[in-house]
Amino acid sequence: MGVSLTPPALGRWSRRAIPFSVFTLLCLYITLRLYRERPLALPAQRPQPSGLSGLEPPPPPVPTTLIRITSGVLPGCRPGAQPCNPEAPLPSQVGSELRALAVPEEEGPPCLRPRGVLGRVVSPFLACVSPEGDVELSQYTAGWKELLRFLSPLGPAFAFATSEASSKVTALEARVHGPDAAHYTSLATMATWERRAGLLEPPGAAPRDAARPSGSRTLLLLHRALRWSQLCLQRVATGALGGPDAGAQCQDAYSSALAAHHPWLVRQAARLAMLALPSRGRLLQLACPGTGEADARAALARAARVLERVYNRTQGLLAGHDLLQLA
Repeated sequence: MGVSLTPPALGRWSRRAIPFSVFTLLCLYITLRLYRERPLALPAQRPQPSGLSGLEPPPPPVPTTLIRITSGVLPGCRPGAQPCNPEAPLPSQVGSELRALAVPEEEGPPCLRPRGVLGRVVSPFLACVSPEGDVELSQYTAGWKELLRFLSPLGPAFAFATSEASSKVTALEARVHGPDAAHYTSLATMATWERRAGLLEPPGAAPRDAARPSGSRTLLLLHRALRWSQLCLQRVATGALGGPDAGAQCQDAYSSALAAHHPWLVRQAARLAMLALPSRGRLLQLACPGTGEADARAALARAARVLERVYNRTQGLLAGHDLLQLA
């Protein structure tokens, strides 16, 4: 004789079974993807002189965004590109505007000061944009490391997003401090070098070596994740009282910034993880401990503006070097 489930028991079973099923499918997807991308072992070949070792580091180029801006169209704001702020400032203004967002040691809420929770995040991002509008990679990766340190304890949704970003920060750092470090001082220098050296992947194609993609491709993936982080923090900071909770707002930010680049299984897992986000009040306490809600909101919004300015400048450079379709 079969056992029938009462409606309450069936509901409890469904609530537990569905997330477990999605998690199992996600694990299967990741396993198959790793297996498929594992490079085949090929017989060792004698190295052929390629002439790349003799290439000198190119002189710092004038960012192509400085040239394109004269047409009246900010690179990256054309149809088909990732969203950006069409009112973004000129490259020569970016450094000064970012520095204006810095909080001196004796001013502002403690969390935004250089040793504060948010201050440690924004300080390297403030320093990564040069007066000429280029993005310095050592400061950019330093900013990402502090951002990961801040986001990881905030809940499963951030842990889900930051676990993959962490490996990409490590990969980019290995190039910034590796044997070819002279070619990885800034985004423009890296893009020029990798194009000259034939290291860039064809648009939309998987890396030839899954364990070592180009630095430009790695930065593009970090760039997209930065947009999600910025949108999520901004919406938590500015959301209306009684409006959507933090989980719903960060889920909406994920749909805007990252969902289009992820397969179905990853999208479902991310949305499930965001259901477990702490409340807005708790996130504000973690971001700016020891302050009232109004001050915490203002501090978090200010940090989000720094991330937005860095995102917009990086977007323009990636578009100017024709790198937005690498992945």
